[in-house]
Amino acid sequence: MRIVVTGTDTGVGKTIVTAAIAAAATAAGVRVAVIKPAQTGVPDAYPLDTPGEEPDATTVARLARPATARTLANFPDPLAPLTAAAVSGRPPLRMATVVEAVRQAEGAHGLVLVEGAGGLLVPMGESSWTVADLAVALECPALVVVRAGLGTLNHTALTREACDHRGIATMPVIGAWPAEPELVHRTNLHDLPELVGVLPEGAGGLSATRFRGSAPAWLAPVLYGVFDPAAFTSAAAVPDRRRADRPA
Repeated sequence: MRIVVTGTDTGVGKTIVTAAIAAAATAAGVRVAVIKPAQTGVPDAYPLDTPGEEPDATTVARLARPATARTLANFPDPLAPLTAAAVSGRPPLRMATVVEAVRQAEGAHGLVLVEGAGGLLVPMGESSWTVADLAVALECPALVVVRAGLGTLNHTALTREACDHRGIATMPVIGAWPAEPELVHRTNLHDLPELVGVLPEGAGGLSATRFRGSAPAWLAPVLYGVFDPAAFTSAAAVPDRRRADRPA
C-alpha cells in the first residue's frame, strides 16, 4: 500500500501526521517506509538540538521508528523544492526518481508513506511536477492534512477539487486540534468532509514512547488506528445556544 501525504498549506502538520500513521501501522505489525522526496530549509550539516532544523525524515524516525525513513534530495533554503534547487545550484529532483524509490520500497514494506512539501500543487522538481502529479503516477490516494480553524473549509475544498479533477482519492486529517476548541473549530467539524483522523495540538512535542502509544487513537481503522470520526464530531458538537438561553 502506498499513500502520498500532502496538505492544504505549509505548516499544517504533515510530518507529525506522517509519523502518527507510521507509528500506528508499525504497532499493527506492518513494515513501514517513509520517503521524503525533497527536504528544504535544513542545512546540509546541522546540530540535532537546534529547534526547527531537524529534517522531516529524522522527526518521523525519532517519533515513530518505522523500518525505513529517508530523504531523496536536500536543499538548504526554505523555499519550494524546485526554487530551492535553482537557488542552491543543485539539480532539481526528477519525479521518476521518486516513483522508482517508492516501487523499490514496496518490495520490503507493507506501507510506503510519501510526504510532500507545502501544498498539493507546489513545484517539486524537474518540469515543475507536483505532489498531485506524483499521486497520479503512483495511482494512490492523497492524505490531506488540514487546519482546524478559520479558512480551512476553502483551502480543503480547493485541494479536494484539484484531486477530484485528477481522479485522486482523498483522506482528510486535522493536523492540530486545540485543547480548548472555539466555536469555529467545532462548526468546521460538521462542514469538513468525513475525517480519517484528528491529531491533538502539540502531538509532536510528546516523548517518542507516548507518541507511539497514543497514535492509534488519533487515526481511523483505514490508517491502522481506532479513531471514530462520528463519535469525535458528536462529542465536539456545538451547544444549542437557543436551548441554553431558555428559562428553566
